[in-house]
Amino acid sequence: MTVYDAYSDVELADLLKSGDQAAFTAIYDRYYWLLHAHAYKWMRNRDDTKDIIHELFSNLWAKRETLNLENKLAPYLYAAVRNRIFNQLAREKYAVQYSGSLEDFIDHGECVTDHLIRERLLMEIIEAGIAEMPQKMRQVFEMSRKQQLSHKEIAEQLDISEDTVRKHIQHGLRILRPKLEMVLIAWALIHH
Repeated sequence: MTVYDAYSDVELADLLKSGDQAAFTAIYDRYYWLLHAHAYKWMRNRDDTKDIIHELFSNLWAKRETLNLENKLAPYLYAAVRNRIFNQLAREKYAVQYSGSLEDFIDHGECVTDHLIRERLLMEIIEAGIAEMPQKMRQVFEMSRKQQLSHKEIAEQLDISEDTVRKHIQHGLRILRPKLEMVLIAWALIHH
């Protein structure tokens, strides 16, 4: 038993404030296992509990000159442990939430991005295919697909028969179909 073991918390706190390492050691020895037992009730993990207690004492030494511990060493230490426990539990909660959102992103977010890229590429291929169509066919096809006009409305606007409109759309689809099939086959090979 050292002489410091007989000192009160107030005396040890005063000596700690002046940089007395032996006083720090006495505080550590006096409170380490009490704080450890208190923290372990919450944490249920020895390593996390040790980390919290060591962080507390490291911080105590680092801030010894600025701490106001008059008659409050034990309450300060317990409050500091409690705050560290709550911070640790909050970090774990957010880590679990982050992990969950990251897994969700990996499972679904990549697909959304992939689908957006595929959609844009598909639209570019369709636009390029439409641009290759003869002018009248392209006009009919765009009125049907982009303006969503019926065959009858297109026929009236262009002064052609509905049968001609139908044939232009069928031929337009025949032009686009092989281009789209090639892209779809390539995607299927890449993703399987």
